[in-house]
Amino acid sequence: MSDHHHRPEPTSEDCADFLERIVYFLDNELDEVDCSAVRLHLDSCNPCLERYDLQRTVKAVVARSCAESAPDELRKRVLLRIREVQVQIRES
Repeated sequence: MSDHHHRPEPTSEDCADFLERIVYFLDNELDEVDCSAVRLHLDSCNPCLERYDLQRTVKAVVARSCAESAPDELRKRVLLRIREVQVQIRES
């Protein structure tokens, strides 16, 4: 007899959806309902949990490696280009 409280195994479609949301989950960009859904999925799906751990580790390594700031001249050029693109978008 099966246990009615046991969650069914996640499908590949479930995993594809959750793998997309993991990035937003890591960046705290999901609402509480979506965060809870991601946590529940990670609790029941080892492959997704492993991918989550890998992405979290990579994000932490990148964050540590990006402590230096861009030179002022580069920052000014990037900001100018962003403004140019915004104007082009508004005009189209």
